[in-house]
Amino acid sequence: MDERARHFRRLRRLRRSARRWSVLAGGLGGAAAVLTPYAGLGLPDAAWAGAAGSAIAVAAWRWADHRALAAVPAPPALDPAEAAARSRARLVAAVERLPVGSDVLAEVRRVRSRLALRGTSAGQAWARLDRAALTLAGMSGRLTGLAEPAVQEAAAADRSLRDLAHRLAGVERARKLAPPEARDSLAEAHTALAAQLESGVAAYERLVVAAAGYVAEDARPSSEHPAAARLTEATDLLHGVASALAELRTFDPPLRTRTP
Repeated sequence: MDERARHFRRLRRLRRSARRWSVLAGGLGGAAAVLTPYAGLGLPDAAWAGAAGSAIAVAAWRWADHRALAAVPAPPALDPAEAAARSRARLVAAVERLPVGSDVLAEVRRVRSRLALRGTSAGQAWARLDRAALTLAGMSGRLTGLAEPAVQEAAAADRSLRDLAHRLAGVERARKLAPPEARDSLAEAHTALAAQLESGVAAYERLVVAAAGYVAEDARPSSEHPAAARLTEATDLLHGVASALAELRTFDPPLRTRTP
């Protein structure tokens, strides 16, 4: 909530509080004025009079606070763009607190960035970079130890390549609007940026392939996987127990009775 809305909200709260205390003071004062002469002075009358006096004092303070706040100039209204930005920030913060909020926001930002590059030569490179980044993100939990610096370098390269894609799209759109004498220089800049983006995305894809090879080699043991070995041992054990039970069921020794 902005300062202007907070100011008027506090003013309304003070007005409501002053009205409530005024009504309470009037009720208690009237009760004290009627009951005191009717029953004579006593301890209950002192309680009525004290409650009425306290309510009147609080009501007076609330009205004084209300008049003092009403005399203060209200803060200026927010610019609509700033108000929209604050509302969007509050909405993003609320979504991020959800269990899957971060993933949802990341997907929304990805789709929005891809739509912003639609119709430009950077769109295809952006899509390739997106696929490679998602693949690398799925393996990032296993790229530890010696591979951790490569993950950090990939994150920095991802940000740099995305910025380069936006620059390429901007130059391409500006070239369509530029006068004929300026189009040649923009075309050269566009060609250079496109070559840089293509080489950068290709290098990023090679890094992802190398990361996949690292994960595969790190998970592959020298001979048989330990889980497969344990399963084989458990299978042999079950076969042995089953064979033993079968032999006990087919074995029927003769019963001999001895008489004294």
